Amino acid sequence: MDNDTSGGSDQHTMRQIRVLVAAAFVIAIGYGLIAPVLPGYAQSFNVGITAASAIVSIFAVARLLFAPTSGQLVQKLGERPVYLLGLAIVALSTGASAAAQNYWQLMVFRGLGGIGSTMFTISAMALIIRLAPPDKRGRISSLYTSAFLLGGITGPLLGGLLGGLGLRVPFIVYTVALVIAIVVVHTQLKFVEGGDAARAVDREVFPFREAIRDPAYRAALFTNLAHGWATFGVRVAIIPLFALAVFTTGPVLAGLALATFSAGMAVTLITAGKLSDKIGRKRPTVLGLSIAGIATMVLGISDNTIVFLVLCIIAGIGTGFFVPSQQAAVADLVGSDRNGGKVLAAYQMTADLGAILGPVLAGLMAEYISYQAAFAFTGVMLLLAAVYWIFAPETVTAKRG
Repeated sequence: MDNDTSGGSDQHTMRQIRVLVAAAFVIAIGYGLIAPVLPGYAQSFNVGITAASAIVSIFAVARLLFAPTSGQLVQKLGERPVYLLGLAIVALSTGASAAAQNYWQLMVFRGLGGIGSTMFTISAMALIIRLAPPDKRGRISSLYTSAFLLGGITGPLLGGLLGGLGLRVPFIVYTVALVIAIVVVHTQLKFVEGGDAARAVDREVFPFREAIRDPAYRAALFTNLAHGWATFGVRVAIIPLFALAVFTTGPVLAGLALATFSAGMAVTLITAGKLSDKIGRKRPTVLGLSIAGIATMVLGISDNTIVFLVLCIIAGIGTGFFVPSQQAAVADLVGSDRNGGKVLAAYQMTADLGAILGPVLAGLMAEYISYQAAFAFTGVMLLLAAVYWIFAPETVTAKRG
């Protein structure tokens, strides 16, 4: 049975959710601060392009490998302690990165940052599920995603400016921001007496083997894999290369493409979240995946700048529709009265896996076949996820154990 979350009144619950949303915004800004300077910072240790790129990859690989352990920690210790510990690890590793004396130190510190990142990502997801009332899960998921998105847009702009003061400066600023976030979360995010660890032990554990038997959960896993592949992989790695190869204003257009995608996603998220609470998770998810999939497929054959940017906006709109809806669907499956650390870890891992494999495999397709093939394959993945969802049950109305 799905109960409303702990924490007392609706006002108290919403205050805690706002704390998580604010922390997500700070974290996303901070990550964006170091993103523009990280490859250059790595190269300052006299390494090549491949080694500099590996500094970016090690963060995602560490997230992927440590996700199962993070899920176990959430089940044993509770969400809040793991969330704070994850933030602390990222803060310490970021500060250490600013003081790194060689390439290998930087590599180790960024890997540790990836471990902390997956800890607070999974625990934050669990906290949102636990706190959000069932009839507001879509809206709260969209609000949380919007905070990350807006922080991700603002961060790189500030990071580029701070990078002019020195490559280590953005790392220092991000460390300070994380320390502030830790203090705010520690003082403002509190639960009722008994301790978070005790509550984690008392709650029923939702086993992964039970979740994977549910077709809606399998659909969510496939969707998140396609989402990681398309949004965090192909969009970031292949679209800029495509813009350079096809259009004369490549670098400028690449930046506009990423910005327009984010803008399309941003204007859709809140509406999509409300819609999923009103009509269910399934229809907005199918609609969003279909829009994003078709737009991505057509993107590979576009040779007009305006058409290219419009397609990026449409793909962003589609993504904005399905992201909060599928997150709310996973929340429906777990429920606020169950501890689903491992289930949420597996869900997060699929996006990380897509983000790692997407640039590599799509890059191989673009190099040895064509860009059209790379975008077509990515679009087909999104459309297949939409088809999968058509045959999955609606999580809002389906009875869960």
